[in-house]
Formats: sequence, structure tokens, C-alpha cells
Amino acid sequence: MHTVLRSATREVVIGDDQPFCLIGERLNPTGRKIFAEQLRRGDLSRIAVDVEQQLAGGATMLDVNMGVPLADEAELLGRAITMVQELSDLPLVIDSSVVEALEAGLAAYQGKALVNSVTGERERLDAILPIVARHGAAVIALPNEEDEIPDEPERRLEITRKILDVACGEYGIAQEDIVIDPLAMPVGADTTLVKTTLRTIELIHDELGLNMTLGASNVSFGMPGRPALGAAFLPMAMQCGLTSAIMDVRSPQIVEAVKAADLLLGNDDWGAAWIARSRALAAAAEKTA
Repeated sequence: MHTVLRSATREVVIGDDQPFCLIGERLNPTGRKIFAEQLRRGDLSRIAVDVEQQLAGGATMLDVNMGVPLADEAELLGRAITMVQELSDLPLVIDSSVVEALEAGLAAYQGKALVNSVTGERERLDAILPIVARHGAAVIALPNEEDEIPDEPERRLEITRKILDVACGEYGIAQEDIVIDPLAMPVGADTTLVKTTLRTIELIHDELGLNMTLGASNVSFGMPGRPALGAAFLPMAMQCGLTSAIMDVRSPQIVEAVKAADLLLGNDDWGAAWIARSRALAAAAEKTA
């Protein structure tokens, strides 16, 4: 199953027979006090730096979140989407929990975006899915309801089926345009949580064949050695059926692990991308030396 996203000039295909989709997470003020304060003042200049760094890191798409307390998120998101599309031709993930902000972001966007996100509560489905359908977008869906994050992978699969029934059956959204977030939780809080996520990925892949994404940084939150944990986790998740991740593409260790997994899982024909990447890195190192 292929999920196709577009900017004005570029297309990205997400699928388990495609190279893993690296969605840059950096355009987000969460945990970034200086950036948040700049946005609160209406200063978007830092976005140019973040876009450049993520392009250099090898991002396939970029997630854009402008959720700043005491700021007009809809106005900021619309401006940010326009600015990012002037700086890059990568397709975008429009990331907000605010309906008005999603409307503003999708109205400003040129192409077919991925909306982040909707949960399984009926109220949220009825608020978000009409916007997704009206703009011809795709959407990330999280298999949780109200305040419940199910412990059992089978329950997450059940909620995923419910979301599909509503999205496809009632709002006419194509099944391939539903991307599931199997819910990655911090391993530092409970070392069994990663196994739950991996099992959820397996179930959704085997039972429904849907594409999936998740916040890869969630897994290592609060732990030392975060790049090493990310570099170990993502290839494991890819083997189970994960096809994209919202992640820190500025981390060479994590990106290298994903590219190696693409090769080893058969999604890099003849190793062409791996060889080209290795040669480019060697050339850059030689130039620096």
C-alpha cells in the first residue's frame, strides 16, 4: 500500500517496498524556549536554519508545528507553511491539535499534505476528518481514545479498525491515506513498552497493511545515549513494518542506521543509495581535511 504526498514540485511515496521516509521533527517549539519566544514575537527567522539543517541531514519530509502558548497558532502555522515551501520542495506534515490551525496550514499549503494527527475519539474524528477530506490530504491516526493509551497491541489494532471504518466509510478518505502511529512510549519509563510498540506495528502491518509513522525520539526520552537508542530501535521497527518516522534527521548515527536497514531489507536496489551516500560522505570528509 502506497501513501503518496506532494509539494508543489516533488512527490514522496511511503510504503514497505520503498525507502524509509525520514520526517524531520525540528520545526517544533516544544522544549525550545528561545525558539518559542521568537515565534511568540512573530519572528520566524530561525525556521530557515532548521530547514537547512534538516535538508543537509537527509530529510524526506518536514513536520511543521507552531504550537506556542499565548500565540495565534493558526496565523503562525499559515506563515510557517508558506515560508518552508519557499525554502524547500519537500512535502510537509502539518502538525497541530487545533482545528483552526490545521485549516490555516492546509489552506496555505501547495500540494498534498500529511496531517498530524487524529485520535480514535468520535469527537476528534468528526472534527479533523472533514478537514482532511476537504483538502485531499492524508492523515496520521493514533489508536487511543479519550485518556486511554491501550497497553495491549490487540486493543490498539481494534481502535485502528474503528478509525478506518469512520475515515473510509463515512468521510470517503482512501485507506492508503490513513497512516497509523502505533504509539511509541519512553523505554525509560518501562522497558517493556518498546515490545508493545513493535508488536502493534506487526499486527497493523500483517492485518491491515497500512503505512505507519511514530515519534522516534519518544522512545529514548529521558535516557542517556539517545542517538544509540534511536539507531537500534528504528531498524527493529522497520523489520516489523514501520515505513516512516518523525525523527531527528540531524543525527548521523540514526540516519545511517536507517539507510543501512533500507539496504539490508531490500529497499535500496543494488545498494545504489548506500554507495552514493558513502561516497558523498567520504568526499565531504576529504574536502574538510
